[in-house]
Amino acid sequence: MWEALYNLTGFLWGTPLMILMVGVGLYLTIRSGFFQILHLPTWWKHTIGEVFKKNSNENAGEGELKPYQALSTVLAGTVGSGNIAGVAAAIAIGGPGAVFWMWIIAIVGMMTKMTEVTLAVAYRKKSPSGEYYGGPMHYMKSGLGKLGPVLAGIYAVALFIDVLTDACFVQTNTLASCVKDVFNVPMILCGIIVVGISIIVILSGGIKVIGDFCGKIVPPMIIIYIIGCLVVICSNASAIPHAFGMIFQYAFSPAPAVGGFAGSTISLSMARGASRGIFSNEAGMGTATTVHATAQTDNPAHQGMYGILEVFIDTIIICTLTSLTVLCSGVWSCGDSGVVLTFDAFRSTWGQIGIIILCIAVVLFTYSSYIGFFVEFRTCVEFLFSEKSVKYLQWLFFALPILSVTLEVEQIWDLADMAVGFIVIPNMIALLLLSPKFLEIFKGYTAKLKAKNKPEADEQ
Repeated sequence: MWEALYNLTGFLWGTPLMILMVGVGLYLTIRSGFFQILHLPTWWKHTIGEVFKKNSNENAGEGELKPYQALSTVLAGTVGSGNIAGVAAAIAIGGPGAVFWMWIIAIVGMMTKMTEVTLAVAYRKKSPSGEYYGGPMHYMKSGLGKLGPVLAGIYAVALFIDVLTDACFVQTNTLASCVKDVFNVPMILCGIIVVGISIIVILSGGIKVIGDFCGKIVPPMIIIYIIGCLVVICSNASAIPHAFGMIFQYAFSPAPAVGGFAGSTISLSMARGASRGIFSNEAGMGTATTVHATAQTDNPAHQGMYGILEVFIDTIIICTLTSLTVLCSGVWSCGDSGVVLTFDAFRSTWGQIGIIILCIAVVLFTYSSYIGFFVEFRTCVEFLFSEKSVKYLQWLFFALPILSVTLEVEQIWDLADMAVGFIVIPNMIALLLLSPKFLEIFKGYTAKLKAKNKPEADEQ
């Protein structure tokens, strides 16, 4: 069974899917005038530049979550085991060249994510209870005519499976494995504790409590991890040029067998880099848009800029730091994989205290990812069944983490990769077909920003 699953995953992440993802992302990049690259100051000003303003939420528009809460909740879902275990696994299997393809996916993926976030807000709906729902299934159903409901149904089912696989299996299994390895706490006990805390957080106030919780936990967890990585990289500063050399060299040539590393082909390097990059930043998956659809915003394209920022933080910053930590420390070819490989890198510089630091980071990353994914879970349930079904089916979201701690990590990642492949295809088709709608909103909003900034420039 698992061999067949592995073969199916390999097929889903083959060359055709790579061409589709890079092609759509590149098309959106060109049509937007390379916005994510040439207009970095603009999207930076209207995301990070606004988050820390005291009056940043004045006249923000309708929605449930403040922009900062939406950003934190999405980062809670994206910045998780994919950044720590996933990147290390990509290097262990695909070689250093996998990092290059992860970057490529991120650069074009910035516009892919801006597009899907913009469309999610544009096509979102408000339920009778006052809650907002949106995401790929909603913009497919509302914007694609007769084809829409078909693609939306396929996507919703695949996303439901992906959320359960990623949140309930990958994140909680990684958390439990880490705590067991460092503190020798039984994995089943970790699963029970995770579920218990989550029931209290989610049932006490729903999405708004999740947003507030993630807003408090995400910044410190990112800072802890970044500092830990920088210490390892700076301690091996002389190896930095060689690390970058391997990334670019083995992106275009097979990586030979070294130590415990079995070697890798170019296609395997591309596939692993792409799959782990997308799994981490979710660009092209559409999953994060279910959170953005609840955000308070004055314009769909404005919220879309937060999609660019998320990919930048998640992949360009955090995944790159993980990659350099593993490569500069020299442990990448030792034969280990996943979070164990990242542990090896931290241990090489920090010693035992490094293991504790990384374990804390992993726990924060994976738990915030798990609880952040509940927004996507409830959106799937509402679309496939009804809003009333959420209060019953949410117990499935609470129960599966306990099952996840009994499975092998390789099986967990194969399930996750397969689920991601199934949701990417319908979403990329929808983004391509709805690109005229996105460009209309995008050009209208950027023109508005230019008109607003012109008087300020004239006054100066």
